[in-house]
Amino acid sequence: MRKIATCLIVFLVCPAMISARMSAGPQKSDPHMTPEERAKVIKLLDETEKQYLDAISNLTEAQWTYKPSPFKWSVGEVAEHIMLTEPALFSFLQRALAGKEDPDWESKTAKKDEFLERVLPSRARKAQAPREIQPSGKLTRDEVIRRYKEVRARTRDFAEHTDLPLKAYEAVHPMPAFNVLNAYDWLLYIPLHNLRHNQQIAEVKASPGYPR
Repeated sequence: MRKIATCLIVFLVCPAMISARMSAGPQKSDPHMTPEERAKVIKLLDETEKQYLDAISNLTEAQWTYKPSPFKWSVGEVAEHIMLTEPALFSFLQRALAGKEDPDWESKTAKKDEFLERVLPSRARKAQAPREIQPSGKLTRDEVIRRYKEVRARTRDFAEHTDLPLKAYEAVHPMPAFNVLNAYDWLLYIPLHNLRHNQQIAEVKASPGYPR
C-alpha cells in the first residue's frame, strides 16, 4: 500500500511541477557577459592596441603624412580617427547604461555580436565617418598615441571589471544597418572598429608611393 501511495503522490506532483514550469515560460538568458565573452573582448582590445602601436610608432614624418591620393587618409589621419572614435563609441555604451533594462533585450539584439564580428573587420564596404570623428591631420604622432593609450586604458579597465548586465541595456546606432545594439555589443564594437582601421593603415603603407 505504501508503494502505491508513493506512486500516486509522484504521479500527482510531477504533472503539477511540469505545468508550473510551462506556465512560467521559457528560461531567460543571463544578460551578463560570460567569462568567454569577457576574455574575447579583452583579447581583442590587447591585440588591436598592439597592432596599432606597432604600425605607427616608428614612422618618419613623411610616412605619417603620406596620402595615397587627395581623397584618402594618411596613416596619421587614420590613427587619429581611431583615437577619436573610441571615446565616441564608449559614450554610446554609457548612454545605453544610463537607460532602463529592457526585458526584451534578447529578441532585439539576438546575434548582433556575430553580425558585428562579421561586418566590421571587412573592408569590402566603406562608410563616411561622421564629422565629429573625422581627423584634423594637425595632431602630432606623440599626441595621438598619448590620447589613444588613455582612452584604451579606460575601455580595457571597464571590460575587465564591470559586473553590470550589459546585454539588458541598449542604445540605437546612428546607421540603420546596425539599429539597436546592447551595451556588450557597443563594447565589442570598439576593438572591431580598431581592427578595421588597422587594416586601413596597412593598406596605406602597402601603396606604391608610400615612402620607404
